[in-house]
Amino acid sequence: MQVIPESYTRLSGTASDVRENLGPLADLAGKWVGSKGWNLVALPSKGSTPSDEGDFKLLLQPYTETIVFTPIGGAVRNRGGDVDQFVTGLMYELTVSDTDTNETLHVENGMWLYLDNVFNNDGTAGPKPPFSLARSATIPHGDSAMILGNASETNGPPSFPVQSALPPDTGPNTPLGYTDVYSIVSQGTPFVSADVNKTLEADIAGQDIVHTTTFVMDSKNSGGITNIPFIVDRADTPRFETIFWIETVKEADGSTFLQLQYTQISDIIFHKKFGKDGLITWPHVNVNTLKKV
Repeated sequence: MQVIPESYTRLSGTASDVRENLGPLADLAGKWVGSKGWNLVALPSKGSTPSDEGDFKLLLQPYTETIVFTPIGGAVRNRGGDVDQFVTGLMYELTVSDTDTNETLHVENGMWLYLDNVFNNDGTAGPKPPFSLARSATIPHGDSAMILGNASETNGPPSFPVQSALPPDTGPNTPLGYTDVYSIVSQGTPFVSADVNKTLEADIAGQDIVHTTTFVMDSKNSGGITNIPFIVDRADTPRFETIFWIETVKEADGSTFLQLQYTQISDIIFHKKFGKDGLITWPHVNVNTLKKV
């Protein structure tokens, strides 16, 4: 029985074809804007080297962000002999600006891909891949990432895991007060270093969220990050993980709108651990809440 949709046989299709074939990514298509972003990153102190037991600089910045997701227009066929995969997805471009100065802080582009459409030669449904979603990302620091994961849906608001922004292990001989700056820099802001998802919880306090789609993705899921030599040598970034929540918010008059929240963490390694082998892992954290416009 032939079950391959006709729209999978070409790299084009009607708007309804494209949306139907995007699976859980369909609601991402369009433009999103949010001004509740926070960027936290630890940086090697001036004059230090990666293997130093050195000091660090911590930067916390509020930001405004625009993300545009554009459907690629149809399915891309990966031919695998007795089984083919038809990849659909979205191209995206984002721009991040400092909320206070309007200075551009970050630009990025890439794709979100839906991988579940797999068919045998006779047209019947083939084996599902272990991960239904993939995201590629390229940034001008000299990093390219591929992360994979899965989606889930639930009625009601999101369930946020506890997520600390502090380095998980600085070594047994860490100087007293070494990481106190994490609490100091966030004083007077809504950003919570000890659990960054508290920041997202505060953003949606009082909202009536009736449905949530959650994307959990990680470069460790058969993906990876490729960095230019300078990054590898001075502040390597071996891992990128993210959770996205698409939320349907119900207004008092019964109307709804779509809201996007995310937590993203890039692990950066530099500075020798105190009294222990290995380098310290510094979570570079981004959180934001955006609305579809």
